[in-house]
Amino acid sequence: MGEISLGGEMKNLNMSNPQTSFINTKFTHPSFISRRRHTVQTTTLLTQLSILKSTGRYDAFKLKWHPSYSHKPDVWPVPNHLFWDSDVAKWIEGACYFLMEEECKELDEAVKELVEMIRGAQQSDGYLNIHFTVVEKGKRWTNLRDLHELYNAGHLIEAALAHNQCYGNDSLMEPILKYVDLICDTLGTGPEQKHGYPGHPEIELALLRLYKKTGNPKHAALAEYFLDERGNPTGQDGRHYYDVEAEARGDRESERPVYYPTNRCYWYQQAHEPIIKQQTVEGHSVRAMYLLTGLADLVSIRGKSSEKCEVQTAALKRLWSNMTERKMYLTGGIGAIKQYEGFGIDYFLPPSTDEGGCYAETCAAIGVMMLAERMLQVSETCYKRSGYANKSQIELDGKYADIMELCFYNSVMTGMSADGKAFTYVNQLASSDTDLSKRAEWFTCACCPPNVTRLLGYIGGYLWTHQVEKKLVQVNVHMYSSATLTIPVESSTVEIEQKSNWPWDGEIEFAVHSPAEVPVTLKLRIPSWATSWQLSPDIPESQLEKGYLTLTPDWLKTNPKFQLNIPLLPRFISPHPYTNQDIAALARGPIVYCVEDVDNPWVDDHFKNLTIDPACEVSETRASIPDIGEPYVGLAAHRATSHLAVNDYPAPHVPLGAVIQQRPRIDKLHFIPYALRDNRGGKGHMRVGIRRKR
Repeated sequence: MGEISLGGEMKNLNMSNPQTSFINTKFTHPSFISRRRHTVQTTTLLTQLSILKSTGRYDAFKLKWHPSYSHKPDVWPVPNHLFWDSDVAKWIEGACYFLMEEECKELDEAVKELVEMIRGAQQSDGYLNIHFTVVEKGKRWTNLRDLHELYNAGHLIEAALAHNQCYGNDSLMEPILKYVDLICDTLGTGPEQKHGYPGHPEIELALLRLYKKTGNPKHAALAEYFLDERGNPTGQDGRHYYDVEAEARGDRESERPVYYPTNRCYWYQQAHEPIIKQQTVEGHSVRAMYLLTGLADLVSIRGKSSEKCEVQTAALKRLWSNMTERKMYLTGGIGAIKQYEGFGIDYFLPPSTDEGGCYAETCAAIGVMMLAERMLQVSETCYKRSGYANKSQIELDGKYADIMELCFYNSVMTGMSADGKAFTYVNQLASSDTDLSKRAEWFTCACCPPNVTRLLGYIGGYLWTHQVEKKLVQVNVHMYSSATLTIPVESSTVEIEQKSNWPWDGEIEFAVHSPAEVPVTLKLRIPSWATSWQLSPDIPESQLEKGYLTLTPDWLKTNPKFQLNIPLLPRFISPHPYTNQDIAALARGPIVYCVEDVDNPWVDDHFKNLTIDPACEVSETRASIPDIGEPYVGLAAHRATSHLAVNDYPAPHVPLGAVIQQRPRIDKLHFIPYALRDNRGGKGHMRVGIRRKR
């Protein structure tokens, strides 16, 4: 692979990602998560398979011309079909996760046929890409900035890993490894190599997962090269690689992609400067999350031998804080700017198109979850680097799991309808005439639907992480549901069971089944929004450490069955004052709520002129989505809301104290979980945050 070498000895090959550890988790009782997974297993995967076939994606690896290849790009210069490789790869990955649990002849046959088509599409030198084999032959590696070759390759790697885990053979892994070998030979620091890196990160995290599977150091080295080289202003012949590449293509100086606000705004790809120097999170939000997830994974598996650990960890924490404190919506969504699907300036978080923007892509929220999960592992690595070897002393930080759960139950789960047949790409916090609160069956750029599918396939890996050192077991519980974790410990087995109706009820029953000779430590996350919690039986001198409650082996030996109660109470939340949004939204536990016209049929302006008094009474009701039966807790605000009416005054000045008149108060304003919006018909009027009454 040219002159690339590892910046530090890679370690921790056995450290699991959710995509591999999920297999140890079984969803044992009905819950929100188990029902969502059942819908994917019985409906969504087959629905998406049908769409893959009807749109031409399914047969694309046969390398025959498709009429859509001639279509004008919706987003120049990116051809509409450019992501078909990854659409298929993500579907294969998701299907394999569910096939590991339950057989399905139609899914199995489709996976096997797709694998054979992929094998047949590979060129003699290992190259594997639909567009550059069929449409633009001879233009391989000429536009890494825009044309997603390496992004597609990353998703093919992840598909191969899932396929190998499911089927236990190398029928997909074999061609993918050959393709990776070609990439290693083509890109790197050698004099005959291109010093490039992907415009859309993804392959970095995929290569690190591949390294954990193969143990081949060149897979980790290539990922490390991509992460280190990104943003290098003198990377190719003393110039930025994207400049050299564009000149070689013959791009005109004034010519730029439609998603570029200005020329050479490489911050769109997080390539304006090296990652470790970046002070704020910028650009395309999905790219940023995949990039930082790869970096966090690199830090985690490097271990204490890497001299870069501290500076890279500092960059990760700095960019994480900038994102969550200044650039994240109440729902956990990220990305305010439609033009480039990405971050705006600090605190620029408008809720809708007609109020300044809002994008909050589903894939970006999934990316936040991915990064949050890896950040929980980063603290482990750096703690070990400081000289402590006892894993039971690892310092967890619940702020990462808080965001992980916020995103899952709101900005991710809103991405799929209750019946599993419709999806969102954009998740605005208020509707408008231009962008109604509606889902769609599919998209030209269809990254989000299969991304939700594969996430629900391995979601069990997000609930908890565990470490085993000799016969010492520690389990860190990050999210609650009804599930059982099985951990092999030498010749014995440890089982941790949690049973609850989370996120609708806050009582979680635990049972720990462990041989007497295997000490188990549990760390339970207490969410930052919880105003109180109770453990039964009580634990003496209990103390939270960064959001986690520690249950020692001695306590668990006496109390192998216990209950954690976290009251789920309605509360009002609001964005940072610097957003200049004087609004309030309702939340209950991890769930953020919205208002819809279905429950409030009088609305005719997307709830824009509504005001609410946060001191009002809020009541709860148990309800379910019609026809589907998905249960939820609805909320209602009583005698709390009024309409605004603005008097006519000479513009632009309006006298203080005489701005508005409030029309009659609304007796009852109904709220539904944001994730369950657009499941009951209606006009598509919706809003999360409501103007606060003064």
